[in-house]
Amino acid sequence: MSKLTAPLLIATMALVGCGRFGDSGWNPLRWGSAPARTLEPEGGYAQVSDTRPDIPQITAARWEPLNEGRLLVVEGFAPLRGYSSVALVTARPQPGDRLAPDADGVLRLRLVGVPPAPGSAAALPARPGVDEIRTAMAISSVQLSRIAAVEITSASNVVTLRR
Repeated sequence: MSKLTAPLLIATMALVGCGRFGDSGWNPLRWGSAPARTLEPEGGYAQVSDTRPDIPQITAARWEPLNEGRLLVVEGFAPLRGYSSVALVTARPQPGDRLAPDADGVLRLRLVGVPPAPGSAAALPARPGVDEIRTAMAISSVQLSRIAAVEITSASNVVTLRR
């Protein structure tokens, strides 16, 4: 009886190690190359681009220090007052609030906003120096470590800031 116990025990352990087909690394059917696993959804991330038009002109851009990164402050000007929903958005769509630079290390942004409706009371002529459009974007130290420069585009000009 003891001569039969050892081979049965070994065979039982081998079968238990295989588990259900494909569940275990001990299964000889899975010893080939395993498919790459990723968190990216099938078909990729949804490419949603911002449809707001660019602000007509960038007048200034600067860095301001933060405790854990920098604040990118951008000022612009438009011939009319009343622009709303002004923001800095990435030039190419990215998932969530990700700020990833292009292969050359440059983070490309657009200064966008919604102009006032034609003929509305808000669509008054803007006064230079008084009716500036200002927005900001906080960039963490971790995000800055991958960025060599930031390029901000408006409808008429481009401003580049080095880190």
